[in-house]
Amino acid sequence: MPLTQQSDEAPEVPGAASADPVAAVAALDEPTRRRLYDVVARAQRPLSRDDAAAEVGISRGTAAFHLDRLAARGLLEVTFERLTGRTGPGAGRPAKLYRRARSDVAVSLPGRRYDLAGRLLVQTVADIESSGDRPRDVLTRHARREGVALGAAGLDVQEVLEDCGYEPRETTRAGESGGGSQEVEQSASPPDPASAAEPASGPGPDLVLANCPFHEMVGEHPELVCGMNLHLIEGVLEGLHEEHYTACLDPAEGRCCVRLRHR
Repeated sequence: MPLTQQSDEAPEVPGAASADPVAAVAALDEPTRRRLYDVVARAQRPLSRDDAAAEVGISRGTAAFHLDRLAARGLLEVTFERLTGRTGPGAGRPAKLYRRARSDVAVSLPGRRYDLAGRLLVQTVADIESSGDRPRDVLTRHARREGVALGAAGLDVQEVLEDCGYEPRETTRAGESGGGSQEVEQSASPPDPASAAEPASGPGPDLVLANCPFHEMVGEHPELVCGMNLHLIEGVLEGLHEEHYTACLDPAEGRCCVRLRHR
């Protein structure tokens, strides 16, 4: 029976260079893989499999296996280089080198988007210095512009809001009065066949946002942050050319201050 030489090349992982931050962080749970990541991250230059294996004290094959999985999860970047300095025929194959990925990986449960808030505030400060406009007006302008860009790149309002961490949920309105609206959860049971034929009357379900991506900031500056939130979501609706919803402030405990009312 012929012998098959086992390769130390790690098999490709489906969905290489995964953008899933949870999967990326989970990849570091394996102790050897975490040690390899730390070694590569601290190195002043890209490391080969032999270099990384020697630093950790494991075989080259084991190092290759874990390094390729770290690369597949987006935690390491891969380059190829001839370490001998030779070129042309007989120079040999380039070595596979690893370095820490330049992209950020962040996990927050529930989802937070302080990076987005920070970017809007930095743009606002820079714009104020050149325009001299009122800070709140400038923030409104940048928040809406950002929302338009997010909406234009999306397919529908719920998808865009979900990607931003808002966790949109459909609710109906009942017993509305001057004190606000009472939310009624949608029933999960099948509709009554007798009433299914009757046309629906009144507006469709609203969207409430179960999570605020800027939660910690709201506690210190609620008017500023909730206003930014509102104009951002108004921009999303504009970018999507969404005509079925209008965004309004409707603060309540345990959820985002913005509500999307169905027209």
